[in-house]
Order: sequence, then C-alpha cells, then structure tokens
Amino acid sequence: MAYAASGLTRVGGDSNGSLWMYRSADAIATVRASGYFNNAANMLGVRDLVIVQDTNVPTTSLCSVLSNTGSVVDISDGTAVSETDTD
Repeated sequence: MAYAASGLTRVGGDSNGSLWMYRSADAIATVRASGYFNNAANMLGVRDLVIVQDTNVPTTSLCSVLSNTGSVVDISDGTAVSETDTD
C-alpha cells in the first residue's frame, strides 16, 4: 500500500518537535522506507517521533524522523513496542 494522510495524526508538541500517531495496514518494513512519508514533508520535522501501528498484524513501533529535505522524508527503522500479556 502507500501512505494515507488519514492515518497520520499529530498527538502533541510545540516548535521544538511533535509526536505523531500513524495507523496503517502497511508493515513497519514498508513504512520505514525512505520516501514513504514524502506527502507529509510539510508536517514532519527532523527528530519528531512517530508511533506506527500496523493494523493488519497488529504491531506497534516507535520511530523518529531522521531527515526531511522538504520533499523526501526518512524515518528510523523503529523500535518495537512489546505487546505481550502473560496473565
């Protein structure tokens, strides 16, 4: 699939950075590819944090925006959030 603007929501932040939530059926391997968020280049800033939720698998990863040239956005590979429940 491809980036969908409807899946990206700004959770909070200020002029120093923002926290975003992105929900998609795309796997983190797809979302973390350079250029995936190009259509959001006017919103995402370097060092912003993005919580990526894969609605298909379901998994959650915490990523940061590594670079944004104004037209090409690249985010980190992401750190998986443990979603185990042992009780």
